[in-house]
Parts: sequence; C-alpha cells; structure tokens
Amino acid sequence: MKRQATAVWNGTGKDGKGNLTTQSTVLNKTQYSFASRFEEGVGTNPEELIAAAHAGCFTMKLAFNLQAAEFTPDELTTNCKITLDNGAITESELTLKATVANISEEKFAELVKDAEANCPISKLLNTKITVTYQLN
Repeated sequence: MKRQATAVWNGTGKDGKGNLTTQSTVLNKTQYSFASRFEEGVGTNPEELIAAAHAGCFTMKLAFNLQAAEFTPDELTTNCKITLDNGAITESELTLKATVANISEEKFAELVKDAEANCPISKLLNTKITVTYQLN
C-alpha cells in the first residue's frame, strides 16, 4: 500500500504560503504558512498533521491489540502533542482515555505498550514517545 500527499509552496519561507492536498482529498488545497506553523495563523502545519497521524495510528493499533486479546473497547480517545524544538521534533506525547470493560490494568498496559512500539507512525518517528492513559 502506498499513500500520497502533495505540497505546493509559493514565495519565501517567511512571507510565502502553500497548500496541502491528500490522496483522499480530506485535505484539498488546505492552507499552510509560516504563521500557521510558528504563530497562530489560519491553516494547518506539518507538526499538527504528524500529531493527527500518530494519534490515529496508535489508537487503531491499540484497537487491533484489544480485539486480538478478545476485548472490545467502548471508546479510545487519544490526544497527541508534538514538540518542535530547534528545528527538530523531539517528542510525541500521547494521552489516552479508554473505556474497556473487564480488562485488567496489567493486560491493558501490555497492549498499550505494544501499540506504542509497533504502530507504523511510532516506528517512523525517530523521537521520544511517551504514553499516559486513564482506563475506565
């Protein structure tokens, strides 16, 4: 499987602007700029997209792990914060709220740890990854 996206940029780094389009067109000429990346401007930015990708990938991997262990989650909600420091992504911090009936804390922790290590985005990122969770 291969997925693709296209970035178009016009102008200088600080004063220019660009847009992003994904294969699915969920992003369709979505604006990004210096302001949306480093300030509070309108549009998206690469770090926000990485955060979305990591949260989605980790959560889906955990759902598959739970299914394989014969548990069905009522809900898994993951927030991801990406830290950009001196031009490098230095951390991906995942915060999970989970509602899963009849699972022990120990078994849940094991499945979370596996999802953290083995979702494809975790494998791609060369950075510190942390997961904290609340199991209901």
